[in-house]
Amino acid sequence: MSADTSYGSVFADLRDAAPEPWRAYTRHAFVEGVRDGTLPKAAFIHYLIQDYVFLVHFSRAWALAVVKADTLEEMKICGATVNALVNDEMQLHVKTCAELGISEDQLFNAVEEAENLAYTRYVLESGYSGDFLDLMAALAPCVMGYGEIGERLGKERTSDIYQDWINTYADPEYQELCVMVGDMIDAAFKSRLGEDYQSSPRWDALINRFSTATQLEVSFWDMGLRGA
Repeated sequence: MSADTSYGSVFADLRDAAPEPWRAYTRHAFVEGVRDGTLPKAAFIHYLIQDYVFLVHFSRAWALAVVKADTLEEMKICGATVNALVNDEMQLHVKTCAELGISEDQLFNAVEEAENLAYTRYVLESGYSGDFLDLMAALAPCVMGYGEIGERLGKERTSDIYQDWINTYADPEYQELCVMVGDMIDAAFKSRLGEDYQSSPRWDALINRFSTATQLEVSFWDMGLRGA
């Protein structure tokens, strides 16, 4: 992540504790193909369809975070994230696929790939069996990772082919969402584990949640490439 972008100290510490999977995720061949326009269109469409299904379950996970929250502020931010996912981010997929003759009903009812099932159910299970912190550690890689990718590609010389996708995550509104979520995660960890949260007996397990979700993101990109 560039020096002028900050999504909070907890996210930075989690990311720095899982450097190899994080780089594999944010510098994946799929991402670089989006950047330079070499990604096959078939791979991008396959990814978009699967990502729409992913976002349906991801929205449900953020709705579960409202249930798991301890404070009104946490509930407000998690609720706002659900709204952003359902009414903003998913519409990019609907718009792009509609231009190719793929309806929203077809997107919603698409058969999930194994990588999609593994990732979405892992995140949801983190919330069902764990608490708010477990769920945030599993959710953070997607939110912050796309923010980091969008912020980087938005500043680099990129092809126009996938510019709409890049713009979605480079957009100031999405970047502000990442900052807002990062601030909430900071407050959540510190209120539950203390200011020195890295000394908590739970820290290693939360790193594992974050790292596992990040590796599942890598698998999701792999699945996208396979669509070519």
